[in-house]
Amino acid sequence: MSASEAALRALPRTSQAAPRRAVRTRELDAGFLTGLGISAAAAIAGIACTGVGLNYFFQPAGALIVLGGTLGVILLTTPIAGLRNTARRVRELFSADQVNRQAAIEQIVHFATEARYSVLLNLEPEIHRVDNAFLREALLLAMDVKNRSELQAALETEIRMRERQGEADARVLEVAGGFAPTMGILGTVVGLVDVLRQFSSAQSVYGVGMAFVSTLYGLGLANLLLLPAAHRIRARASDDVEIRELIADGVLGIFDHVHPYLIRQRLRSFLRPEERDAVARP
Repeated sequence: MSASEAALRALPRTSQAAPRRAVRTRELDAGFLTGLGISAAAAIAGIACTGVGLNYFFQPAGALIVLGGTLGVILLTTPIAGLRNTARRVRELFSADQVNRQAAIEQIVHFATEARYSVLLNLEPEIHRVDNAFLREALLLAMDVKNRSELQAALETEIRMRERQGEADARVLEVAGGFAPTMGILGTVVGLVDVLRQFSSAQSVYGVGMAFVSTLYGLGLANLLLLPAAHRIRARASDDVEIRELIADGVLGIFDHVHPYLIRQRLRSFLRPEERDAVARP
C-alpha cells in the first residue's frame, strides 16, 4: 500500500459525520474594547495631571463644530449606502468574528475525502449544514459548474469584492479622521475671534486657553477613535480575505479531485506558526 493511500484511509470515511467543531464563532472583542478604554483613560488621566478641572475642557460650542463638521464632511464625501455599511462595520468591531482555520481545513478535507468515494452531489444535504456561509456557497457552486475556470473566477470575484468593500468602509473613517483635526482648528479660530472681540477684559485671557479645546477635540476624535477604528476594519477585512482564500483553494482542490492529504498539506500554509505547532504536537 502506498503512503498516499494509507493517508487516505486514515481520513474520515463516508459513514462518519463531518467535523462538528464550529468554524465561525462570535464573541466580544476584548482587544478592541481594552484599547478603547486604555486610550480614553490615558487622555483623561493626562488632563487630570495638569491640575486643570475637567469641566474646563467641556466646550459645547467646540464639540458642536468638531462633531457636526466631521459628520457633515462624511455626508459630503460618502453615499448613504456606504455610510450604512461603515456603521455596520463599526458595530461589528465590538464583537470578534472568530474563524477556526484548522476546523475549516478539516471540514474541507472531509468533503474532499467523501467526494472520492461518492459524487459531490450526494453530499448536498450535509453541505447545507455547513456553518460557514462562504464554504457552503463555494461547495454548492462546485456542484453546479462544469468548468474549473468558471468556478475559480466566481470565487476570486467574491474575494476581491469583499476586499474592496472592507477597504471602502475603512476609508470612510480615514477621511473623517483626516478632517476632524481641521474642524478642531476651525473651532479654535472661532474661539480666538470671540476672544479678540472682547480682548480688553480679563476674561479674554481665560478664553484663549478654552479656544484651543476645539483642537483637542479634533485631534482626540481622529487619533483615539476614527483612525484606529479604520485600521481595525482593514485588519478584519484582511483576515477575512485570508479565510476566503483558504476556502477557495480547498474547494478548487476538491473540484480538481486532488488527494485529500495533499489538500490538507496545501491548506496548512494558511495557518499561523503557532497553529501549525499546535497541530503538530501529539
